[in-house]
Amino acid sequence: MKSVEIIGYNRANLGKADAKQLREQSLVPAVLYGGAEQVHFAVPMILFRQLVYTPNAYTVALNIEGKEFSAILQDVQFHPVNELILHADFMLLNPEKEVKMDIPVQIQGTAVGVTKGGKLNVKLRKLKVVALPANLPDSIPVDVSALDLGKTIKVGEVKAQGFKITNAKSVPVVSVDIPRALRGKQAAA
Repeated sequence: MKSVEIIGYNRANLGKADAKQLREQSLVPAVLYGGAEQVHFAVPMILFRQLVYTPNAYTVALNIEGKEFSAILQDVQFHPVNELILHADFMLLNPEKEVKMDIPVQIQGTAVGVTKGGKLNVKLRKLKVVALPANLPDSIPVDVSALDLGKTIKVGEVKAQGFKITNAKSVPVVSVDIPRALRGKQAAA
């Protein structure tokens, strides 16, 4: 899995007032948990751009004043009005422990139904996956080349190698919708 490096600084004080001062300096208060003790730190807001505002999934190489950690971004809290990042939670990766993560779906091929005039409709852009950190995929490929008009591929049909998909098996991932114009022609025939 691809990794993004984030550099952080230990927080001297904790609390609302200190967090507000950090945000005024364009820093995001953050916490790393999952180890022996929690690590409270602050990260420049600009470093979140390549981690949060992307459809891809990444592990994070955290560098907090010289100490290095391998983690994943567990949760991000945004301001309700101006969409600034208020707080971030990171979870320490343990090579022997499974982690839950949202992994993007990668559509492969051209559906037969699309060549007949149908419209490809991607219903799930990410799937929830449980795996050891070494087995986390960059993306989950879904081959749609055999998909005909009105057909769907469900979560249960997606192949998972080295990881488990926790979404319900009956939920559709991608489908080929029949446009209104084609429905009228099929009814007339």
